[in-house]
Amino acid sequence: MPLADVSQAHWRALRLHARSLLGLELADDDLQRFASFARMLLDWNQRLNLTGITDPAEIVIKHFLDSLTLMRAGASFEGLRLIDVGTGAGFPGLVIAMLFPGCEATLLDATVKKLRFIEGACAELGIHNVRCVHARAEDAGRQRAHRERYDIVTARAVAPMPALMEYTLPLAKPGGQVIAMRGKDAHEEIAEAARAITMLGGELFQIEEVQLPGLANPRYLAIIDKSKATPRRYPRKAGLPTREPLL
Repeated sequence: MPLADVSQAHWRALRLHARSLLGLELADDDLQRFASFARMLLDWNQRLNLTGITDPAEIVIKHFLDSLTLMRAGASFEGLRLIDVGTGAGFPGLVIAMLFPGCEATLLDATVKKLRFIEGACAELGIHNVRCVHARAEDAGRQRAHRERYDIVTARAVAPMPALMEYTLPLAKPGGQVIAMRGKDAHEEIAEAARAITMLGGELFQIEEVQLPGLANPRYLAIIDKSKATPRRYPRKAGLPTREPLL
């Protein structure tokens, strides 16, 4: 069934969940833009396989509401520079950019077709505060244009935590934050990444638990402060953070 046939009830539910879970009031214009983006996602997904989540109710909760839970980290995002590592079809980075037009959002991914979808969506929806970067995170972290340039670095389900820290912390400027969106094993994963966090110039700030409606297990936001500059030797060349994590 097309999303347009069932979306109104689900977007109304999103508004209620955002209010109760996040204290966030979504305007009608926000919901309309989200709905347009969701319809584009499903349309393009038939050709490009952008997401395995195609049920309208799951799209609203697992993509849109999940992206909005970044608000639990305490940042308003307005006026900040954000980079979303491994953005995929634009979650969570594009959702945050749509909600905060003063946020300068960079969406990073190594898969061209996903970035082309995002560029098309931004053009159609009139989103002007997003730029897409086709690169591996290890390469971006060594480039002057990206290294230690961002207030907020986000990542959702990209890699095991030790490797993810090497992907993300070099991109955060000192005084910035990495917000890693993790699943039920978050506490164990973060403990495993403790050495990597310290070596890369970070320190764990807090772990925020989020219970999305209809899901059995909670989600977690691992919030890491960038307390000092990352040593120049990190990130290592592409592939090494995953093959030889900093344990």
